[in-house]
Amino acid sequence: MQNSLILHCGAKRVSRNELMAVPTPMPTRTHRPVPHIHIAEMIAHEAKNRGYSITSEEYGLSKEGEKMFGVFRFHPEGHPEYSRALGFRNSHDKSLAVGLTVGLKVLVCDNLCFGGETTIHRKHTSGIEIENLIPEAFDGLTHQYIKLERNVDRLKVEMISLNEAKLLVAKSAEIRAIPSCDILPVLDEFREPQHEDFKEQNRWSLYNSFTEIAKKYSPPRADLCYRKLGTLFGLI
Repeated sequence: MQNSLILHCGAKRVSRNELMAVPTPMPTRTHRPVPHIHIAEMIAHEAKNRGYSITSEEYGLSKEGEKMFGVFRFHPEGHPEYSRALGFRNSHDKSLAVGLTVGLKVLVCDNLCFGGETTIHRKHTSGIEIENLIPEAFDGLTHQYIKLERNVDRLKVEMISLNEAKLLVAKSAEIRAIPSCDILPVLDEFREPQHEDFKEQNRWSLYNSFTEIAKKYSPPRADLCYRKLGTLFGLI
């Protein structure tokens, strides 16, 4: 499963320290911009308070610094094949609500594609309470991660025949999780996976056959694929 910060619409990668240099516009009666660095540091602080060990953090800024995108990763003990992650975004120009998304896979993109398994948004109004938004997101983290991890463990023990895999891949194309031209590539990946971890023919291996092929998709197409696959495989 992929966790990713994708920047291909003019945004650039920056460090947390570089966020400090981004000026925040003055608030108005109806719009109260939240400093980008404030969002990042509150998330890091809340993670530390809750016992989450941050293994990596990524940030992106739009060309003029109006929009900020980020992903924090937390590595769960005993699960080397995926990461827990929290994605977030913010804007100073009213174009985006403050948003946080959590899951085992996260897509946060500067083309405004944004989504994981659980997403929370708040507009930048005079009554915004960002101090409550971040703890609210963390309140659901443990439950959400445990639910997802249990579903992954279930997929690993559910063996699937090639004929059953063919039916599921055809269904995925029917619900537009993948384009029909990728039916054969997904099945080929399932038969001969590129990664040794997915040699066993179970539903988890089939799911990863999809995600391997989805690496070539545009961010919006990949986001749609992951969402539909999550439902198809009972992950969410």
